[in-house]
Amino acid sequence: SLGVVIGHSLNLKKLTDCILSPQKYRKNNILLTLLGAEEFIYYAQVGEKVTLKPPGVHPQKYVYWYFNGRDLAWRNTMGKTWTSQEPRWKDRLSLLSDDSLIINNLEQEDFTTIFKFEPNRSQNTELSTTLRNKIKPLIMFIISIPSEYELTSPLLPGDSLSLSCNAVTQGPNNLKIHWLNPQGVKMRPEQLHARATSQDNGQWTCVVTNARQTHVANVFVTVIDLSPAPLSPQYTSKSRPLTVPCSLPPYISWDQIKAKGMQEVHWQFIPEPGSSPQRLFSLSLEDPLTWKPELTRGLRLVQDPTKINLSLTRDQGSEEDRGDYVCTLEFKNVALTRTVHVKVLQITSSPGTELISGQQLNLTCSLGHPLPSDLRLKWFPPKKSSLSSSSLGSGGHPTHLTIPEVGRGDGGKWRCELWQNDTRLTSAEITLKIEPKLSVWMLVVICSVTVIVILILILVFILYQHRQVQLNHSYSFLFDHTGL
Repeated sequence: SLGVVIGHSLNLKKLTDCILSPQKYRKNNILLTLLGAEEFIYYAQVGEKVTLKPPGVHPQKYVYWYFNGRDLAWRNTMGKTWTSQEPRWKDRLSLLSDDSLIINNLEQEDFTTIFKFEPNRSQNTELSTTLRNKIKPLIMFIISIPSEYELTSPLLPGDSLSLSCNAVTQGPNNLKIHWLNPQGVKMRPEQLHARATSQDNGQWTCVVTNARQTHVANVFVTVIDLSPAPLSPQYTSKSRPLTVPCSLPPYISWDQIKAKGMQEVHWQFIPEPGSSPQRLFSLSLEDPLTWKPELTRGLRLVQDPTKINLSLTRDQGSEEDRGDYVCTLEFKNVALTRTVHVKVLQITSSPGTELISGQQLNLTCSLGHPLPSDLRLKWFPPKKSSLSSSSLGSGGHPTHLTIPEVGRGDGGKWRCELWQNDTRLTSAEITLKIEPKLSVWMLVVICSVTVIVILILILVFILYQHRQVQLNHSYSFLFDHTGL
């Protein structure tokens, strides 16, 4: 038997014998040819199909497959075929032109059946019995792995993982057995005992090899874990959207997670190393699953939590987005976390974004720290600027740009792109407004207008004072002559 066990032991079904009885005969004269015993190993799983192939070529076209004295399938000399219609075998059997028998949708009891094949059954009952007693058996093994393996409870990282692969044959055991892990790496010994990790998730293959054939048995091991975090930081800017990824693999459901005793799901934000975490969202485990916002920082969840996508997003990044975001699934004995590093590309202008033609301009594009050696910047000035992207990059893609005297064409949108090899990571933009430089004539006009305005104000003030004096004189005359 071949057994593959996850976390516990299972006894599998016994192997199957298939007996081949080739013979030749003529009327009144019998010629008997016996074949020596040969060993074959067939692998099949419950629910799959197996093809039993008789070795050699048989010129007789009257063939039988049977078990326990009951006919299973036959073909006569006219080429007509028949397969058993008993409830157990109905719609499960096929007889091929090469006399192979296909058994579909294998069931557990199929692995204890003794199948027999005869290329030409003798009409003489006594002869047929004699032949069957003298024929050496051809052993066929059907190795089964019950479908219950696919329903094995998922594991958490740190849970005990036990894999056992055993094969037993009649006679000398010349089999070699090894495991292939989900990455295709050969593993020994036949029985593995370890603590589960996310790398153990996937299809494990038990490989059984004898002198003639190689057979495999597959087992799918499910390890609950979050999808891997990005290997590099997530980059954004004020002019680009921000997405902080965190999700569960599509083969894991919330029901499986809840069954493992999930206690909490939450997002945290750490602005800088050593600072206290800020909780952004937590997931209510009651039906229906809902997110409870705490300190959202303008972020929102990408999807409904039932879609197993836990990612955060916002339409535009900001300088305050820089930091570490931690996605956590907590169980009783283990916490699954993924940390996503977010970096913000930012352009700053000195002395500001509004300048006068002829002023000196200083532009800085950075992540807030010196760039690693594998990153570089590309500058893109406005279309009307006298500068070009190629000329700005001739100095080795500088972080800082200094323009001694800006012109009207330098006004508009400046863009800085962050690149890693041939991949653009993000970009940042800034819009400058350049006012024209004032000429001498414009200064004269402005001064003249200013003087005129001042003179008008002085004249208005004098007229106002004169009017007040006249009114006071009129009131004094009236009081003197009326005796009031």
